[in-house]
Amino acid sequence: MQDFLLGHEAAVRLAVFGGMLGALGTWEIVAPWRRSQHSRLARWWTNLGLSALGTLLVRLFLPVAAMGVAAWCEAAGFGLFNHFDVSLALSLPLSLLALDLLIYTQHSFFHHVPLLWRLHRVHHADPEIDVTTGVRFHPVEIFVSMALKMATVAALGAPPLAVLLFEIVLNAMAMFNHTNASLPVRAERLLRRIIVTPDMHRIHHSVRRDEHDANFGFNLSVWDRLFRTYLDRPRDGFREMRIGLDEYGGTEPLKLVWSLALPFLNNARPTRGAPTIRQEKAP
Repeated sequence: MQDFLLGHEAAVRLAVFGGMLGALGTWEIVAPWRRSQHSRLARWWTNLGLSALGTLLVRLFLPVAAMGVAAWCEAAGFGLFNHFDVSLALSLPLSLLALDLLIYTQHSFFHHVPLLWRLHRVHHADPEIDVTTGVRFHPVEIFVSMALKMATVAALGAPPLAVLLFEIVLNAMAMFNHTNASLPVRAERLLRRIIVTPDMHRIHHSVRRDEHDANFGFNLSVWDRLFRTYLDRPRDGFREMRIGLDEYGGTEPLKLVWSLALPFLNNARPTRGAPTIRQEKAP
């Protein structure tokens, strides 16, 4: 299985992405959490376009990406796990956990460092949330994220299989927890103890600052609970909560060129201290 996954990396990535996009997109049509008020075609064009441009930027300037770094570290004996000759049975789960913690930490920094927020607000400017919001990131943010991932992979000496599995799972989970559909209440409460669910993550897309500065996890929900950034429900309730950013309430976020220019517009939000996270019972 390992040889198959590593030998057919591109095909596996594309198959999982296409399968998740098709399955979750169908779920949204059949049982939407909220009816769309904007053109689905315009939103998908912009969101998928941003993702494609980010992928192109990485391919052009970081062609080896995280997988290439992992393969080089393995061959050269570089990195923590390679230096101590840690078995795959141990280095695989530890790498997955470490990379997931990296994504949580990175996400928090992108919210609280003004320069990074300029990039990340492109993601939050989406006036609605659906499966494509999970890949709506400014190309420069995608580039920075990959550079940080490559550095972490090198420091750990993470095995190539762990890096591939993590990137596939991260991409799939990002689309899942942005899906414009809801799980049954019992399933939602059960799954939220372990993974980030659509209800948990859509709080993070609330227009309220204290709410979108919470629930930073993409895969495991444990990091938000551990670092006290977990928020159980939005103040206005799930049905009444507003999605997006108040300062971009028009149709501009639906446009690809505008979204690419957004980080360079001179209207960054004011800085302030860390948000106070309220704890409430689950819906």
